[in-house]
Amino acid sequence: MEIKKIHYYLTPVLLGILMFASNFLNTNLFKFGENSFAVWFVLSIMCFACGWFIDKTLGWRLGGKFVFSTIIAVAIISVLMISFFRDYFAANELLTENLILYSLRDITLGAMAFFGMSVVEILTIQRDYMVMKEKLKYYEDVAKDADTRAELELREARVNAQKMLNDAELDAKNIFLKKERIERELKEFIQAEKELIRKYEDID
Repeated sequence: MEIKKIHYYLTPVLLGILMFASNFLNTNLFKFGENSFAVWFVLSIMCFACGWFIDKTLGWRLGGKFVFSTIIAVAIISVLMISFFRDYFAANELLTENLILYSLRDITLGAMAFFGMSVVEILTIQRDYMVMKEKLKYYEDVAKDADTRAELELREARVNAQKMLNDAELDAKNIFLKKERIERELKEFIQAEKELIRKYEDID
């Protein structure tokens, strides 16, 4: 099992700090006014970057567990903090709604981290798909070349077999003709011997 570097685990901590920091938007300590959206956008981008780095370093499964745990932990801490310091967070009225609102902030930023992880996974899958596509194309070309070579070798084997068959037929025909010639010469020899014997008998 691959041992991850220690500083890889600091990224989920940074993600938790960013999510926790979102609770202080529009408070008396940090009141950004018209710039609140810009600050929220920057926090979202930073959480996205954290998710990206977490997926690159810790992987989808382990990194996803860390991100999910961070979301739960920060949401619980935020709820407890807002409950105890409701005056500071202007949550005296409609406390339940404010708790849900702050929890949704944390969940939204956590979702941005998951989005960053998902983008990395999609790009990785797409890259692997392109690599596999190129490998498949290469294997198809190799298989096509192998089929072509096999077909050529099969044709060559057929030609050689036909040549061997023709040579065998020619040899058999030559042997048959030679046999007929020998038989004919043998008959002529026997006939000549018979005539020679007959002549000797007539002389006697």
